[in-house]
Formats: sequence, C-alpha cells, structure tokens
Amino acid sequence: MNSTKYLERIGAELGPDSLNVETLRLLQRRHLLSVPFENLDIHWKRPIILDIERFYQKVVIEHRGGFCYELNGLFNELLISLGFTSRLISARVGRPDGTFGAEFDHAAIIVSIDGEEFLTDVGFGDFSAEPLRFVVGEEQQDANGTFKIETADSAAFVVKKLAGDEWKNEYLFTSRARDLAEFAEMCDFQQYSPESHFTKGRLCSLMTEKGRKTLTDEKFIVTTDKGKVEETITSEEMFGRVLLEKLHYRTANSCGGD
Repeated sequence: MNSTKYLERIGAELGPDSLNVETLRLLQRRHLLSVPFENLDIHWKRPIILDIERFYQKVVIEHRGGFCYELNGLFNELLISLGFTSRLISARVGRPDGTFGAEFDHAAIIVSIDGEEFLTDVGFGDFSAEPLRFVVGEEQQDANGTFKIETADSAAFVVKKLAGDEWKNEYLFTSRARDLAEFAEMCDFQQYSPESHFTKGRLCSLMTEKGRKTLTDEKFIVTTDKGKVEETITSEEMFGRVLLEKLHYRTANSCGGD
C-alpha cells in the first residue's frame, strides 16, 4: 500500500509531528468527504474479498468506495502505516426494535493517542464526521450530529446518536482488537444473503461539506443545511451518470457489471 497515494486520494496533506488528534480528525473527515460508502459490487456480482491490496486497488487506484470491512479495514492500515496505534474492532448494528445484529456485523476502529482512545469510523454511512472520544456518557457534537457512548455491560459499549429528542442506537461494540480475517463470514453474509440489507438495493453515499449526497436505485438525494432535494432515477444510464458527475467516480467502466 502506498500511503502517499492514499493521502492524495483523500486530499490530506500532513506535516511533521502529525501523530496527534488533530491529524486523526483531518484524516477521518477527508476520507468521508472523498470516499463513498457503497455496496455496488454486491449488485454487480463482483465478490468482496477481505484483502488489503484489493481494497487499496478499489478505493485508491480506481477511485471507488466500499462498505465497512473495506473502508475501515483499509483506513486502519493507513493509520498504522503513518505510525498511529490503531486496531480494528467488531460491532453489532442497532435494529429498529432495539436489538443488535450479529458479532462482526460491522468493523470499526479504535485509535490510541497520548493515553486517550478514539472511536474512529469511515465505513458507517451517515455517522460522526470526526472521531469520538472513547469516554462513557459524554455528549459529543460535530457537523453530523450529537453522539454519546454508554456502557452496555461489563465488556460492551453502545454508541448512540441524538435523533430529535431521542437517542438512537447506532451500534454495540467491544474494544477487543480483531483481525480482518475474523470478519470473513459476516462479509459473505452481507454480500450474498437475501436477509442482508445490502443485497436489497444499490446504495452510494458521500458526505459533503454541508450535508450528504446519496444515490439509490430509485432516487438521488442531496441534503444540505438548507434542506433536501430528491431526483428520481429513471434509467441505468442516469444511475451511471450520477455516479460519474455527482459522486466523482473516475470512469464509466466502474458503472456496470462485468
């Protein structure tokens, strides 16, 4: 993996003495502004294999996006290559009924800096714009909302996001370090099972400076601080054009199946 090219891909310039919280915030924010959260390979019948070099080729060389195992798996490697103390962790995504998904349902990152730890995530769609301090009970606000981490039991924590007047469960996680290979079974479930929400429709979503751009099979939605604008997707040609023009995919070769 060429970390210089990776940094160029996300538009991040680092100076000397960059192993600090400010740099971590910059890297997460630039990643979210540059690399979409997407599940397109699942619908184009391109297998997603847990391999860092494949992630690098897709995200950095082909200017694509990915989902959690790809994005956080690759970002974790970038952080380590830069000298950060960083580890992958397993998380279980919150469901509307208050329960959580299976272990390894989601991959996230914890970074240790000067005795503090930070929950870092570039692979969960509309989540925090910056790393969250791994402290229990503290409300933390950034451009994407207000968040807090609470204790779930003796070994697990839940990160929540304020939605109106209520706290919504985002995911349950433990701080134990995990190997990328441990996510393989759930990665296969996510891309092949009819029960996976990733197999039910295409999604490509990118954070912007003032909101988010999201493309699905049915709609292209742009949200800003001034509101939301929706455009109906009427053809495959239009879907591909939005990918190229609005979500910054590099070539039309990435806009269809093999």
